[in-house]
Amino acid sequence: PDHEFRFMLVNQMQRDLISSNLLECQGALVAVTNLITPDLVSTVSTQVIGLLDHNSEPVRKKAIVALHRLHQLSPDAVTKEELVDKLRKSLCDRDPSVMGSTLNCIEAMARVDVRPFKDLVPSLVSVLKQICERRLPSEYDYHRIPAPWMQMKIVRILSVIGKNDSQSSEGMYEVLADCLRKADEAGINASNAIVYECIRCITTIYPNPVLLDAAGASISRFLSSRNQNLKYLGVTGLASIVERHPKYAADHQLAVIECLEDKDETLLRKTLDLLYRMTNPVNVEFITDRLLHFLRGSTDPYMKKDLTGKICTIAERYAPNNAWYVRTITELFKIGGDMVDPAVATNLMSLIAEGTGNEDDDEEADMVLRKQAVELYVSILGNPPNRMSRVLVETLAWVLGEYGYLSSNMTLDAIIDSMCTLLESGNIAKIGGGAATTRRLVLSAVMKMVAQYGSCPASAAKCIDDYTKSQDPDTQRRCLEFMAMLTTAPYLLGEVFPVDASLEDVEVDVNLSFLNGLVSEAVSNGARPYQKPDDDDDDDDVYGGGAAASGASAFKMTPYEKPSEKTFGQGQMHGLGSTSMGPAGAANVALPPGGAMNAPGGGVTPVAAAQPATDGLTLRSTANVWGKKPAAAPAPMAPATNSFATSTNSFANSSTINSPTSSSGYGGSSGGYGGSSSYGGYGQPAAAPAAPEKTAEQIQKEKMAAALFGGISATQPPAPPPPPAATPVIATPQGQWGAKPTAPAPPTQITPAAPVPAPAPVVAAAPAPEVDLLGFDAPATTTTTSSVDMLAPTLMMDEPVAPAPVAPPAPEPAAPPPPPAAPVDPFADAGLLDGVTQTSLPSFALDSAKFEFGGSPITPLAINTPQFGERWGSCPSTHPISVPSSANVNTLSKFMALCEKAGLHKVEEIMATNEGIAACMAGGGSAVALVHGKISPLGGGTARVDVTVKSTDPSLSQGLSLYLQNMIR
Repeated sequence: PDHEFRFMLVNQMQRDLISSNLLECQGALVAVTNLITPDLVSTVSTQVIGLLDHNSEPVRKKAIVALHRLHQLSPDAVTKEELVDKLRKSLCDRDPSVMGSTLNCIEAMARVDVRPFKDLVPSLVSVLKQICERRLPSEYDYHRIPAPWMQMKIVRILSVIGKNDSQSSEGMYEVLADCLRKADEAGINASNAIVYECIRCITTIYPNPVLLDAAGASISRFLSSRNQNLKYLGVTGLASIVERHPKYAADHQLAVIECLEDKDETLLRKTLDLLYRMTNPVNVEFITDRLLHFLRGSTDPYMKKDLTGKICTIAERYAPNNAWYVRTITELFKIGGDMVDPAVATNLMSLIAEGTGNEDDDEEADMVLRKQAVELYVSILGNPPNRMSRVLVETLAWVLGEYGYLSSNMTLDAIIDSMCTLLESGNIAKIGGGAATTRRLVLSAVMKMVAQYGSCPASAAKCIDDYTKSQDPDTQRRCLEFMAMLTTAPYLLGEVFPVDASLEDVEVDVNLSFLNGLVSEAVSNGARPYQKPDDDDDDDDVYGGGAAASGASAFKMTPYEKPSEKTFGQGQMHGLGSTSMGPAGAANVALPPGGAMNAPGGGVTPVAAAQPATDGLTLRSTANVWGKKPAAAPAPMAPATNSFATSTNSFANSSTINSPTSSSGYGGSSGGYGGSSSYGGYGQPAAAPAAPEKTAEQIQKEKMAAALFGGISATQPPAPPPPPAATPVIATPQGQWGAKPTAPAPPTQITPAAPVPAPAPVVAAAPAPEVDLLGFDAPATTTTTSSVDMLAPTLMMDEPVAPAPVAPPAPEPAAPPPPPAAPVDPFADAGLLDGVTQTSLPSFALDSAKFEFGGSPITPLAINTPQFGERWGSCPSTHPISVPSSANVNTLSKFMALCEKAGLHKVEEIMATNEGIAACMAGGGSAVALVHGKISPLGGGTARVDVTVKSTDPSLSQGLSLYLQNMIR
């Protein structure tokens, strides 16, 4: 395409594009998509646009693809508005192949910017409905499935449009259910592809419980299949649904365990990804052990790197205590240290140094953690593996150099000898590849232990003396300085290498007052005191300018003022430095002499025993968002045999849905949501067969599944996990793992698709219960006479709408505004709907309630305005919303009352600017959300409301913003 010959081809392309020969015209369109460069788009765009109205269907099909390519090459020559207008017209083309090509272009553009296609939902739903009803010519069928590629393309477009949009999603629920049901009944490969796309769409758009049940039933069929490809689809679909709706994973425990033992590596990788998405504070230990097991036996570098990152993430998010975190990360260093981010090692060292990070906590708990870490690394040093990663060696050197005196299994001089032996072994594989920085850290650790021991063992003296001849200048300088200090001023070692001082701030004397004595002595000996020149700008005297120096310089020689220097924190670990420990240590913990080495009787002094304390994975440098909570009594676990009952399809349960008798549609008896034979024959719960005796292998699998699926059982809520401890890198735990079990949906009446002679019986239903964010916590209720559409979206919690304030009567009432124009449906304009109408579905009525995240109401976060400002910049997830006109929330006081009713803490009302701020937390403080709102009165009792929600957890900010938007509307 970059050859100069393309200029000679343009004239030929222009002639072929207007040729009456169909082959020449189509060949020119193919050449345009491959040979035209951005600078030549304007030369052929007019001819390509003209071919959109050509009489030949293949020409029109290629023209729409060529026009999309020209827009990609030069958005200025073929604008987005022009292309969108052409796509809308081509979507209504009388030939299905042209419409199919248009769908490809719409999907590609919608993934970049979905806004121009939001109003196409009725048209796309109409097209998909006609395809499912076999209104297309039979030549578009593939193995008796009508146009499967067009169905999948439309479903993918609907998933893009309906993401986080309840209004758009509401219009596609019914057709998605119909498409999923018909594809699932076919049971062949082409229909399975459609089912998979429907599952992805259902888990992407605004959630609906009925569709989620249908998707869960389809996933169950895939997982129970003997076909490896279908199992892969089932695991992939389960991974997409379990992150937001974990209850659907509980029915497939044994299937997931079997996939973990499968020999198919592709299926195994996808199952490991599913485990990562299923992790919660209850099953984190089991899942981490499984991931480490697969990492240990893997030889694929890509898989090892992926597993390493996942293990680090879940260990930091859900670590039950500090000791477990230290053991897990150390084991990860041993297995795949080369793949670990160096920041993980830094965070681990910070955790060991800082401990719980709370001044109120007992120092003995921190000392117990340090002693456990020392014993762990002493065991590694005593029996080092044949190959140790660089990050493991550096972490080992730092831990033993700082706290080696705490070991009760190996004396300090023995640790020094082992470190010197490791350093001089000549086996670079055992010292992290032999990097110069690694050797420096090991040498520094030896020096610190010598300072703690009180004397220099022969092995340490020989090792340091050998490295005084090192080719690395830094290593050589360190050893020479240490040897000089050891021979001339050993009393300084305790000050140069203090004990446990890694977190102490370094005090810097900017005035260099320690040199005052030397300066005074030099002045007394006749030296001239320093005098600052009066005029630093006059450089002529320096160069002997003489009289010429008195003249004004033609150039401005005054230097620019230096920018103000920022003062950074002094808290980072400083290579070798350490400070004195605080109070006395824990049981069997010995502290080193608390001063310089020259103290008489210097040695290791034992201290009194103390009781170990519970570890808490938090940092001193970060906010203690979890805090201390009273230990909750764990709920009794259900017997393992009860958690593996055969799952049945909840897609069509005729005992909870009463619908009129009909032969078709969504309420009929032969199909749909209320039918007695819906969902391909496995929608009805079968009679429970006699339970066969379980083998030892089955019992073992059930035990594994019980550990794996802890905390996400569908039958009962999980036992409350211990308060998650803060990790070295503050990672926000996902709150949805604590979701409550799904209760039966209230009985509803389904509106039939066609009128039937018999009147539809009305089943009483209870008033809408309080539900959580995704609508999975609706309790079982009594019945009432309300009619609810099961295909309505699961909306956020709403409250009774207050009547809009009545404005005072004007002398002359203004004419009422014209009603909003109905969305333009290109299919209706073209007369292709054949009488099909799109009726909006009613919604669930919800009572006002607090906003819930992960099955639990949010908690007010009592902070002041300065603290709000500090946290605002540290929240990475931002979700702004804007309601152009609201009568419910038209004043600042109403907005703040809404925030308080939702469960937020009112931080401040700024009446001068009509702004307000509020804060909350979820998951016991693991996630924080901040809300800023501004009210702009519009008159007539309405106001514009602009709200920004920021949070440490993207799921929390997204759900809270959608909730506030619905409440404000």
